[in-house]
Amino acid sequence: MIAVFVNCATILVGCLVGLFFAKKIPQRVTDAIQLACGLVSFVMGVQMSFKYQNVVYLALALILGGIVGTLLDIDGKILQFGKWLEKLFMKKDAGALRGVPAEGVGGNAGAERSIAAEGDTSPTFSEGKPQKNFAYAFLNASVLFCVGAMAIVGSFKAGIEHDYSIIFLKSILDGFISIGFAVAMGVGTAFSVISIFLYQGGLTLLAVLIAPFVSEQMIAELTGSGGALIILIGINLMGLKKIKTANYLPAVLFSVLFVLAEPVVKGLLRW
Repeated sequence: MIAVFVNCATILVGCLVGLFFAKKIPQRVTDAIQLACGLVSFVMGVQMSFKYQNVVYLALALILGGIVGTLLDIDGKILQFGKWLEKLFMKKDAGALRGVPAEGVGGNAGAERSIAAEGDTSPTFSEGKPQKNFAYAFLNASVLFCVGAMAIVGSFKAGIEHDYSIIFLKSILDGFISIGFAVAMGVGTAFSVISIFLYQGGLTLLAVLIAPFVSEQMIAELTGSGGALIILIGINLMGLKKIKTANYLPAVLFSVLFVLAEPVVKGLLRW
C-alpha cells in the first residue's frame, strides 16, 4: 500500500502547487492551461485507445457501457458525491480557496448557486469553456488518474511482486498533471485522491486473487477502453462538447468480461 500513499501524496502536492499559482495567474492564462490539459488528455487517450487487440470488443464495450452507465446515471451520482464533498469540506464563502472569486466564476455571479438550487450538478459552459466546478473537477480527475494501464498493472505488481516502480513512475506523472488540472479546474482535483486510494488500494489488496485471470490481452483491452474515456475528458476540457464521461465507465468492465468469455465462446463454437 506504500505505493498508493505515495501516488496520493504526489497528486496532493501537485494540486497545492497548482492552487497556489492559480491565484496569481490571469484568467486568460488559466483558460490556456485548461485547453492545454484538454489537448494533452486527448492525445494521451488516443495513444492508449490504439492499444486494443480486438476492435469489436472496444466498440461493444463502449456502446454497452454507455447504455448501462446512462441508465444508472453514474456520472450524475459521482457529481452528487462531489457536491457532497464540497458541502462537507468547503464553506460557501471559500471561493478563494478554489482559485475563483467568491461571487462566481469569471464574474458570472450566481452560476454555482443556481446550479445548487436546481439540484443540477453538471458543469456550466461559457463561451465553449466549462466553468470551474468542484464536483466536475473531482469527477474528471478521478477518471483520468484511475483509468489506465499503469494504475492496473502497477497495482498488480505492487500487490504480488512488491514491485512499486510502475506506481512510483505514475505518481511522478500524476503529480505534474495535477498541477495543470488544479489551475484549470480548481480544488476539486485534490479530492480525487479519495477515488485513487480506494481504487488502487483495492486492486493492490485483491491482486493475489485477480492475478491468475489477468492476461496481456485483458490489459490491452482495458487500456483501449480506458483511453477512449480519457479522450472524452479531453473533449470536455477543450469545451468541444459537454459529455457525461463517467457514464462510460462500465465499458472497462465489459472489456474484462469479453476477454474472460472468449475462451468459453471459442470452446462452444468448436462443438
